Amino acid sequence: MPHAAATAAAALPRASLLVISAPLRDSLAAAPYEPPAGASASVKSLLASLLPSPSPPQPQLQEPAGKESGDLLLFCAAVLAASPEYPALHWVPASLVGAAAAAVNELAAAGGWGSVGDMVVAVAPEVVPPLKAVVKDSCVDADSDEIGAVKPPKEHAAVAAHQFRWLVSQVSYPKLGDLCSLVIPCALTTLDHWSPEVKVQGMVSFVHIAKNVKATELSLYEDAILDACCQNIPADDELWYQVIEVSVMLLTFTQRSNPRSPWYDRMLSEMLGHLERQPLNKERRVAWLTLIGPVFDAMGLFLLAHFRRLFSLFFQWMHTDDNKTVLLTLKQIHAIIKLTWIRKSPYTLRLVDELVLLYKESATRSNREIMRDHILEILVLLQNCKGHQFEEAWKKHELDPDLTMLLSTFNKLCIKNSSP
Repeated sequence: MPHAAATAAAALPRASLLVISAPLRDSLAAAPYEPPAGASASVKSLLASLLPSPSPPQPQLQEPAGKESGDLLLFCAAVLAASPEYPALHWVPASLVGAAAAAVNELAAAGGWGSVGDMVVAVAPEVVPPLKAVVKDSCVDADSDEIGAVKPPKEHAAVAAHQFRWLVSQVSYPKLGDLCSLVIPCALTTLDHWSPEVKVQGMVSFVHIAKNVKATELSLYEDAILDACCQNIPADDELWYQVIEVSVMLLTFTQRSNPRSPWYDRMLSEMLGHLERQPLNKERRVAWLTLIGPVFDAMGLFLLAHFRRLFSLFFQWMHTDDNKTVLLTLKQIHAIIKLTWIRKSPYTLRLVDELVLLYKESATRSNREIMRDHILEILVLLQNCKGHQFEEAWKKHELDPDLTMLLSTFNKLCIKNSSP
């Protein structure tokens, strides 16, 4: 496959590369760029170095066949991966993005590929390993024996991660599965990097990979992938949503048919431990409550082993001032009760008390009707479990004058549900 890629890339005439790259060179030269404070390298200069030189190369400096076409593809990948939210490439103007989009299609056509995706599949063995090497070489390696080794600038690692993510995104099912041995090690290397900008590109890449390969194609790498996810759970706030998203997706994708897998316990324990250390962090709890559902569905009854930690957090979050947190918490409580159908649990008594208290507190909230509907759904579900604990807990609230409406609606729902 590498030989075929090199042959295909080498078949592109240098004159064609110069024609394709001319608008890119002009647009890049006109783009305003000022390296951010503390930058150790110019990203604009790095991109310029990827364009083929108008001057013919000297014989003694002749590069490997296909190197110039591969570099041109990497130039387009970096530009097309640019976004205002990413520091390394936020400066890329729309005119350059448009020129790169046209150039990458011209490059595919000139090489005889049916699509950009086909081109990426063909040249991946040539262009992906160097990207992995740049990211790896810029990592902080405490075990490295190379004292004083010169590492690539962090800006180079960020650009390489963006290029890699764009390349991966161009290939879909079923062709991406054939590239797992190339893209998985590179994606893992980005997750191991210290820079959040590099890490997030790896996470986005893994989300795309999980959607476009078979679970069996990840089987050789699943332990390494899931371990990397666990290692990244304590990440910065800016990465938390992406960390939970990719962790939930990869965990359920690789272990979906095995709720006894130790990875479910380890991953959920890591997440809960981090949430317990920062229970008042709104962004983290909202992201987790929004994304964790598929893990609960996959674990089913095995969630019982985590009840103490789950309900300890739920009881805190039910009474926050943040309405979104409260509604998401109620949604997950309802899901867990349905999945486990709890009858005898030390948390039933307190759960009923907390739900009743929240019902009273909701009187001052703007979305009290929605909140109260969720509370009633949970209470009816608990009652349907036919547990004595619920009956005992409910009796002490039946004479509360502040719960007249709740009691009336609850009784009607119970009668309705019990009717044939």
